[in-house]
Amino acid sequence: MKQLMSGNEAIARGIYEAGIRVCSAYPGTPSTEVLEQVVQYKDKVYCEWAPNEKVATEVAYGACVAGSRSFTTMKMVGMNVAADPMFTAAYLGVNAGYVIMTADDPSMHSSQNEQDNRNYARHAKIPCIEPSDSQECKDFVKVAIEISEKFNTPVMFRTTTRINHSKSLVEFGEREEVELKPYSRNPKYMCTPANAYKARVIVEERTKALAEYAEDCPINTVEMGDGEYGVISSAVSYEYAKEIFPEGTSFLKLGMSWPLPMKKIRDFAGKVKKLYVIEELDPFIEDQVRAAGIDCIGKSVTGPMYEYNTQLLRDRIFGTKTEPKNLPVEAVPRPPALCPGCPHRGFYYTVSKYKDAVVCGDIGCYTLGGAAPLSAVDTCLCMGGGFSVAMGMAKAFEQAGIKKTVFGCVGDSTFFHSGMTGAAEIIYNKGHVIPCVLDNHITGMTGHQDNPGTGYTLQGEMAAAIKIEDVLYALGYKKVLIADPQDLDAMKAACDEALASTEPVAIISRRPCILIKRNKKPTGKCKVNPDVCRSCRKCLSCGCPAISIQNGKAFIDAAQCVGCTVCAQICPFHAIEKEEQ
Repeated sequence: MKQLMSGNEAIARGIYEAGIRVCSAYPGTPSTEVLEQVVQYKDKVYCEWAPNEKVATEVAYGACVAGSRSFTTMKMVGMNVAADPMFTAAYLGVNAGYVIMTADDPSMHSSQNEQDNRNYARHAKIPCIEPSDSQECKDFVKVAIEISEKFNTPVMFRTTTRINHSKSLVEFGEREEVELKPYSRNPKYMCTPANAYKARVIVEERTKALAEYAEDCPINTVEMGDGEYGVISSAVSYEYAKEIFPEGTSFLKLGMSWPLPMKKIRDFAGKVKKLYVIEELDPFIEDQVRAAGIDCIGKSVTGPMYEYNTQLLRDRIFGTKTEPKNLPVEAVPRPPALCPGCPHRGFYYTVSKYKDAVVCGDIGCYTLGGAAPLSAVDTCLCMGGGFSVAMGMAKAFEQAGIKKTVFGCVGDSTFFHSGMTGAAEIIYNKGHVIPCVLDNHITGMTGHQDNPGTGYTLQGEMAAAIKIEDVLYALGYKKVLIADPQDLDAMKAACDEALASTEPVAIISRRPCILIKRNKKPTGKCKVNPDVCRSCRKCLSCGCPAISIQNGKAFIDAAQCVGCTVCAQICPFHAIEKEEQ
C-alpha cells in the first residue's frame, strides 16, 4: 500500500514497522506530530509526553537498557536540554536499539536559533542518519535501529522542517516483531569515572568501525553521470540539487552524514571535474572534505544561513535570476498575535500598567505578550528562562540600588519542563522576583499537547493532574495567588497583593485556552454600541484581533469574538456589552 505522508507521519510508521516498543518526547515544532501519529499504534507502541527532553531521553534510554527498542523525538533546541544523558549514553552503549530524533529548523520558522545538530552527533560520537523524503523517513528508522544494535550506540536521526512537514508517497511494510532482549545487571550501565575511562577507548574504536561501515553503508549511494559536475549532499538539500543541476551530474548522497565515508568521497571527487557540497546550515560535510585535502565549492557560493530552495540555489550557483511576479493584490502583513479570547491577554494588559516593572517571558504563546500594543515582555531566552533570567535581573538591580518590580513568567507546560528549578532558585537565593505561572491548562504553541498538569496522557488516558500551587507551596512560597486573567479587577488585585507582600509570593494566572476542544462550550459575543462609543480607541490597547475601527467607531468581528469581555472591562464608557448566546 502507498500513501501520501508527511515526513513526521512516515517516521511514526517507521517506528511501528521497526518493532520499536517505547517512545518518549517533549513536543516541539517541527517534531511534534511524530508521537501524535504513533498514538494510532498504541496497542504495539507505548508513547508518552515527558516533562522535558532530558526526561524523554532518559526514559527512552532506560527502555533500551531493559531490552526494548526505543525512540525519542525533539526539536533542535531540545537537544540542548537532552545533551547530558545523550553524551553519557554514547559511552554506556545500548541493549536494544535506541534512536534520538532531532528536528532542525533552518530559517527559524518556529525557533529561537538556527543550530545544526549534526555537530552534536560528531561531538557525542554517535552516528547521524538523514532522510531526504518521506519514504526514507520511514525506511531509515529501521536502518538507524539496526545500526544502533550493530554498533552498540545511540543513533541520531536528523530531520529539518521541510522534511518533517512536506509530503511524498510512502510504501508501507509490515511490522517486525522483536522480542524484548534479555536484561541482566551489567556494570557497563554505571557511568562511574572508572567505567567511563574504559568506555572512552571503546567509543573511539566504535567510531573507527562506523567510519569503515560508512564506506559500504547502503544509504550512502553514488549516482555517476558524465563527470562534468559532482555533488555531495544529504537530506532535503539533495532533492534541491537534483532539481537544479544539469542532466549528467554525478551525486554522492549521504544518508549517513556522520561519520563520513572519506574513501568513497575521495574516490567520487576523483571522477568529477567540478565538485560541489550542497548542505543547509553549517559547512559540516564541506569542512571535513576540505580538511581531507579535497577541493570543493560550498558555502562560499550557497551561503551559511537559512533554509535553501531551488530558486535560491539556481541564483547562487548558476546566476539564474528570476524576476519576481507582481501580484494584483498586495498582501496585508499580519504579525502573529494572541488569539481572540486568549487568557494571557488579561495578564499582560494588567502587568503592562506597572510602569517600573520588568517582565521576563519564556517560550510559548505568551511570548506574544511582547508585541504591540501590549508590549509587556522585556526578555525571552529559553524554556524556563522566564524565572531564572528574572532572578539575575533582580539581583543586578539590587546590587546597583535600583528599585524595580521584576515579574518572571512561564507557562504551565514550561513550569513542569524547567520552571520548577527556577522557582527553587528564587526561594533559595532570596530573589525579589514575583514568579508568575500562566496556566492555560495545555501546551499551547505546539498544538495542544497534554502535560503533567492537564490530567490526560498522550494516549488519551486520564492521569493524576499535578497542581502547580502545591508544587510552589512545597518549594517554600508562603502565598500563591490564583486569579482569572479575564477578570481584570481580580488580576490587578493579585498583582497588587503580590507587590505588597513581605514574604515569598507567586501568582498563577489561570484560565484554560479557549481552543481546547474538550472544554468547548457555547458562549456569547461582545458587541459595540456605536451610539455610546466615543472613538477613544482604548479597547485596541488589549491587542485583540477581533477589534477594529470602522467608520470611526470600535467594531468587533463576531466571527472572531469568543466573548471573553476583556475589551468590555477596558472600555471607560461601557460601550461594549456581551450578548449571551
